[in-house]
Amino acid sequence: MSGTTESPIAPEAPKAASGRAPTSLKIYSHSALLYWWPVWLTGYIMAALTYAAGKPQEIGVTKTLIHESSNLGLIFFGVLFLVILVTNYSVRGLASGIVIMGIVLTFVLLLYFNVWEQFFGWFLSHKIYLNSSAYLWFSTLLFAMWCIVVFGLDRMSYWKLDAGQLTFESLLGSGSKSYNTQGMMLEKHQDDVFRHWLLGLGSGDLQVRTSGATREQIDIHNVLFVGHKIAAMQHLIAEVPEN
Repeated sequence: MSGTTESPIAPEAPKAASGRAPTSLKIYSHSALLYWWPVWLTGYIMAALTYAAGKPQEIGVTKTLIHESSNLGLIFFGVLFLVILVTNYSVRGLASGIVIMGIVLTFVLLLYFNVWEQFFGWFLSHKIYLNSSAYLWFSTLLFAMWCIVVFGLDRMSYWKLDAGQLTFESLLGSGSKSYNTQGMMLEKHQDDVFRHWLLGLGSGDLQVRTSGATREQIDIHNVLFVGHKIAAMQHLIAEVPEN
């Protein structure tokens, strides 16, 4: 996470008993596949449009449905390219604003120098046509893998926070490790506008720093609903466990 700045999040004082505060919390770190949902969603939409308005085309001895507009293929590959770019290159904080301004400036310059039509026309001249089965097969395989990873493999290991203790637990039999939360510090990395806001729907990265003789830095990436998780973690860290 080079080039980013983070500010420590200090633990809050315990809340009154009137508010129902959580007594424990599980924190899951997801893989980058979490952010690939727009690809399979777009693929299913394009498959539905091709089924609804596609024209039968004979290829060899086989008939297949292909939409007469190449815009479907351009949109699908555009979404695929953007997701690959966003999930492999992180842009945080001020840098994300610079990137957005750079994109806007590029469009303004293309319009100002009156080369927008030539620029856009060059891309449109390279048409992409996919049949309904291509959209359906690719989207189904990606959706199946996305479900297996997000709701299965990513949840096989997690961090569990109780009052006074943070424990890493793995269902694959790799054991567990516990840390005392006294003096523990939380840091929330600056949000990646494209990854965390647009694709992650409120996800984020956490950094936990333990105290004591053996200080460690724990990075927990791609945590869903990170704001809610931080609020609950602050309360649990501030709690003093009963003897």
